[in-house]
Amino acid sequence: MHIHVLQLIVGDRLISDSYNTKGLHLLSAGTVVDASDIMMLNRHNVEYVDIAQRVTETDLEPAELSQAKLAQLTCFHDCISGIKDIFLTAETEGILSNQKIESAFNPLIKSLEEENDVVSLLISLTSQDDYTYLHSVQVGMLSYYIAKWMDKSEKEALIIGKAGYLHDVGKCKIPLEIMNKPDKLTNDEFSDMQRHTIYGYEIIKNSLKDNTLALVALEHHERMDGTGYPLRKKNTEIHSYSRIVAVADVYSAMINDRVYQKKRDLLFVLKELHRMSFGQLDPKITQVFIRNMIPNFIGKKVSLSDGRVGTIVMTNPSDFFRPLINIDHEFLDLSQLNGVEITAIAV
Repeated sequence: MHIHVLQLIVGDRLISDSYNTKGLHLLSAGTVVDASDIMMLNRHNVEYVDIAQRVTETDLEPAELSQAKLAQLTCFHDCISGIKDIFLTAETEGILSNQKIESAFNPLIKSLEEENDVVSLLISLTSQDDYTYLHSVQVGMLSYYIAKWMDKSEKEALIIGKAGYLHDVGKCKIPLEIMNKPDKLTNDEFSDMQRHTIYGYEIIKNSLKDNTLALVALEHHERMDGTGYPLRKKNTEIHSYSRIVAVADVYSAMINDRVYQKKRDLLFVLKELHRMSFGQLDPKITQVFIRNMIPNFIGKKVSLSDGRVGTIVMTNPSDFFRPLINIDHEFLDLSQLNGVEITAIAV
């Protein structure tokens, strides 16, 4: 297939070498492109590339498709069941089992190792379970991906993913009437909620004897400008793993419904993260996350606030968060329409 670079999606495989206008070799035939590859081709003003025929769901044998999806969904729900059990054990016995953690979380990560389209994952891997459990799994997944995008080793990425998976375990000690309160918390209730970071630190340190995992539980609400909690740490006073998990934590929290807040679409939340990178979140980590997420939105279906439905065909270089939309073969540039917003994104 000979296609325009703007039509590339994560997972496409090149069947010929790609060069820029000056003859510089960029990508070799056989490369399975990821988000950074697509952005690099755009930066070099490459217009067209040759890719292998895409394998769609309808091209797969029904048994193959159902087996692949079933395996992924099974791992996902096992991971949620695992965090439920972890919370219950931590609440009743005050301890964690590293074996239980790894048996639930590691197989999920293994099943997702070849999955580059994180946006599709977040859309498709949903659960009716309590928000806290779904959130823990998402933060573990996203923390792992961010670590890989930062070129961490597989071993280190798994540790960071595990830290994300366990970051909220201290919430098992927070009264349900506070956790599930639909209204704004009082100052005393908010102080109680903040203690989940300290409880998590104590539970992990006492049972796993792992200072790093414990620190992430303690610090994931700390902010670069010192406005976070519980210790109001700043900048590099905050462990690098905690800064990674903080980005994943904020993103997951905002894309899901909570008792006191409705979810926002995945692209809007990226824009909010970008705003928070000017003071609250680590700017380098946030930019890595945004840079690798943005190309995954190309090809996704969107619903707009004016009722129209279309497909994202191109990210806008001047405003990543307001892309070009194809609606019935006509193109709509959201950067030129301030009154129109994306309200939902689907695979």
